[in-house]
Amino acid sequence: MYSSRIPVVVLFLYCVFLVVSGVQRLTLTPDQGTALNISNQVKGSQCKVCLGARCRFDTSLLLKENTPSVVEFDCPRPEDVFKVEIIRNIECTARSCISDIMQTDSDSSTQLEFHRTFTWNLKASAPKAIQVDFTKGGLRQISPSANCPDRHTYTLKAFQVSGIVVIGKYCRGGPISATQILNEGSFSLDVPSRLKVQRDQFGVSVGEEIKSLAKITVSLPHRSSSIELLSPNFPESFPDDDVMEWHFHIEAKYKATIEFLNITQPRCLKKETAAEYHSKGRQALVLGLTDTQPVINQGDNSLTLRNCEMDRRRAGSPGLSLKLNVSSFKASSPVLCYVDLRKLKVLSLHLERLRSASECEMKMNSTTMENITVSSGSVTQLSFQDCLRQDVLVTASGVIGCTQFQDCPKFPVPLSVPSLPKCLPAPLSAVTWALRPPLHGTVELKSLIGPLQQHLPEQPCNDSLITLIEDDKTTVARLCPQGAIQKVQIHTNISVTVTRRKGQALTPTVKPMLMASLKEEIAERYIFTVFPQKNTPILLATPGWPAGMESYATVSWIVSLPPKTEVHLMFVNLSQPKCANRHTNIRVQRMDSLEEDYSRREDEEAEEVSVSENFYLNMSNCMPERGDFKVITKLTLRKSTNMLLVTIASVVAALVLLFIIVLVVVCFVIKKKKKKLEHQVSIYNPNGTNFQPGRNGFPKSREDNESHVYASIEDTLVYTHLLRKGAEMGVYTESDTYRPVTGQTETHKLPVSKDGGNMEVGVYQEYPLSQQQAPPLPKRPPSHTFVDNVIYQSQPSLEEHSNEIGPRLEPEGGN
Repeated sequence: MYSSRIPVVVLFLYCVFLVVSGVQRLTLTPDQGTALNISNQVKGSQCKVCLGARCRFDTSLLLKENTPSVVEFDCPRPEDVFKVEIIRNIECTARSCISDIMQTDSDSSTQLEFHRTFTWNLKASAPKAIQVDFTKGGLRQISPSANCPDRHTYTLKAFQVSGIVVIGKYCRGGPISATQILNEGSFSLDVPSRLKVQRDQFGVSVGEEIKSLAKITVSLPHRSSSIELLSPNFPESFPDDDVMEWHFHIEAKYKATIEFLNITQPRCLKKETAAEYHSKGRQALVLGLTDTQPVINQGDNSLTLRNCEMDRRRAGSPGLSLKLNVSSFKASSPVLCYVDLRKLKVLSLHLERLRSASECEMKMNSTTMENITVSSGSVTQLSFQDCLRQDVLVTASGVIGCTQFQDCPKFPVPLSVPSLPKCLPAPLSAVTWALRPPLHGTVELKSLIGPLQQHLPEQPCNDSLITLIEDDKTTVARLCPQGAIQKVQIHTNISVTVTRRKGQALTPTVKPMLMASLKEEIAERYIFTVFPQKNTPILLATPGWPAGMESYATVSWIVSLPPKTEVHLMFVNLSQPKCANRHTNIRVQRMDSLEEDYSRREDEEAEEVSVSENFYLNMSNCMPERGDFKVITKLTLRKSTNMLLVTIASVVAALVLLFIIVLVVVCFVIKKKKKKLEHQVSIYNPNGTNFQPGRNGFPKSREDNESHVYASIEDTLVYTHLLRKGAEMGVYTESDTYRPVTGQTETHKLPVSKDGGNMEVGVYQEYPLSQQQAPPLPKRPPSHTFVDNVIYQSQPSLEEHSNEIGPRLEPEGGN
């Protein structure tokens, strides 16, 4: 057997960065049997990695050949975008494996700039498993979201036919001494950029014939301790109808207890979930996951977790997941524990024995006690013998108060969960602070862990729970992170208790959860300051929910809105009492307004309301005769509508519409008047040539025209009365008789109408005028006038006639 090293120095035999116009070039040479994978770890990044003509920005670039490869990045800092994975395959035969796992780094600083993952793919020879030993320092399991102090994080995976199963995530230093994987799996080390890998070595060998997907060996230390283990794929489901095994080695004169926490059980189609205990010389013990688990004696013991065939047909059907808390203690021997509370000047520690039938014995200063209190600021020696976790309740409490405002703390007091010695038989389960302001004073609480929400059936809290309780045991509110409440003010004494749901242990907090201040009197009994967030409805319940508010109690919510938003209020759960004195009131009022936007009493029906500015939501109770006053208000934030712009746009649209209507009416009236004022012009067509007066011509249609049409003009018809009168006077002779002229008599043509085919020769026709001015009449001698389709010749006086009369000429074209 030989050791296979996967240091970056071997992979990066020649590593040079060239910065030319924002492009960096890196020459890489993977080791023999090693692959190098460069992948993008920043979603949406456009930075590309290129190998020759092949470029990638959303996928990975894999290098396998043991030859130098020039890789180019088209961004100035590729180490912020890409991560490098160094992959090595380790196979085992039925007797041995080709190499151990060696983790080491190079002396070069170039590769330190990248986020690196060292992955060893492990393959066993059936039916044997492949085993990795951590005997040098051991590992300890952490939750998937946690990080290791030295930032060296290990991950163990098993490759199954159904997919990849994450056995766990681990840090260096712990009781886990070995692991065995069935068939195939992987072991990886994740190191952030700019951090040099710490040298270490893990042995790889042929394992046992196992029937579970993996087997974890846990060697508990030779002292009282407690560790936490997780089911595979936690917090997701353990694989369907599969088995996981933990092997525990317990030192002589020690025992261990196992407790299942955060259990999520599936709906089973076949078989049942179960925990099987095996120990040397004893029969197997099979228990349900919710049963009380046994005490494990010294020596080698194993725990097998079995899953059933789960019903996953329904969407959201839960799977199997749980935490295992393993605690070891010395059998029939007291465990000494020193508790130092000198840094905790406010909090005192309380230990209470829960089960009288248990064999737990607690002592303080060599005195056996059922309940122990360690005062704040003191150092105390305690001892515990045969005390299990479920035998003892550990809590902490403190008082913050003053009788005069000048004696109150000048600055806000931090409220945080303290860190306690691990030698205690049970972890801290609750912390309580009693806040006592002066008479008529106010307690003010500000959240430092983000805005809070109220714990309600429609809005449950998942983890930590902050409970506010008055001296008369009235619960004001139950709060937890991820909400919209940033500040709470209460005009009375109050107790603040921090716990975790389902009795889980509290985790020490690095920074305070709340900041408490004792201040002057406020106008209301309760005031909540709320900052709603977009796309997240908020539920606000009256103090005391699900019980009603106290008589005459008042509460206000100061709601501040983000810019360009409005909030919609719905009173989704409202209970009104019958009042014996006064009335209940629900009131909404904008901060910059003296008028109420909304107000309802108990005898009025509540309605929904929308507010587009910062506002107060005030509620007050009456003296109930029967029933309770309690309300849950739902606040939904949405984009606001600019009512001023809407109003202006509406007015403008109305004016435009009115203008169009008036314009249409005026045009209609004018057109109608013009049509009535149209007059007619008589046109004479003497020789068969059609013409049109004016530029635009006459209408082409002559429907309903009743003009008189003449084929020819006879003297007897046109000039009869004139000739007769002239003859009587002796003016005309027979030679003066007018005769119709035939043929063309003019040398030029008048304008011809396009509708000439519809006009007849020798016709007087009436044409309606267009909107333009009527055409001018043709020039003719002043002695002739058209009147009513009859040609008159002005009659000269007898004197003129006698002097100027001459021989008659034949008319040329009828003049």
